[in-house]
Amino acid sequence: MDKQALRERVWDELEGSGEARFPFPPHGRIPNFAGAETAADRLTEQAEWREADVLKANPDAPQLPVRRRALREGKTLYMAQPRLTSEEPFLRLDPAEVSDIDEATTVSGVSKHAVPVGPEEVEPIDLVVAGSVAVTDDGARIGKGEGYSDLEFAVLREFDLVDEETTVATTVHGMQVLSEGVETDDHDVPMDLIVTPDRVLRPASGSKPPGLLWDRLDEDRIAEIPVLSRVRR
Repeated sequence: MDKQALRERVWDELEGSGEARFPFPPHGRIPNFAGAETAADRLTEQAEWREADVLKANPDAPQLPVRRRALREGKTLYMAQPRLTSEEPFLRLDPAEVSDIDEATTVSGVSKHAVPVGPEEVEPIDLVVAGSVAVTDDGARIGKGEGYSDLEFAVLREFDLVDEETTVATTVHGMQVLSEGVETDDHDVPMDLIVTPDRVLRPASGSKPPGLLWDRLDEDRIAEIPVLSRVRR
């Protein structure tokens, strides 16, 4: 099955089983799921979490408990601006400066509390948390298909803010973990840590992308994302 077929299958299964949670429908998004908070709790029990002071996390609903735990534990949190269309494409949440953690970690509230920064102002990232539509048990991630999560990682790597040793984790429902093999591209970021409400997987994942792969970026996308033009210059 190709990636889109697997996405559709996972979305259908989550919805049909009643395991999907708001926002509905799960289709077309990183799906929220029953047990997302339990999965977040399990992630925070891992050494990779305990040793991290600076996180970069996706803005989607199932990782909301992860973002809140990060700030409550005094970790600096970065989120990306939607589609990286800003000149300052990352949003920094400093736990010492955030007055309302619950609001600041939501998509609608983050802009009220975060400081927009360019990649030159981002601190080195200790742990990346990615949202997934599905993930294979050998670490291949399937996102929504737009490629922004991988692109964000590539931009950070261009600025030496992540590297081959940076742990990339995802929290998912057990239904989202697949045994099928998935063909990946060299720009895909593999998962080092997969956490469900019930278990933790540490795949022997492949190498991470070395940075931006310019032959995979068309001129329209470069024009839409200011940081890409800046890096290329």
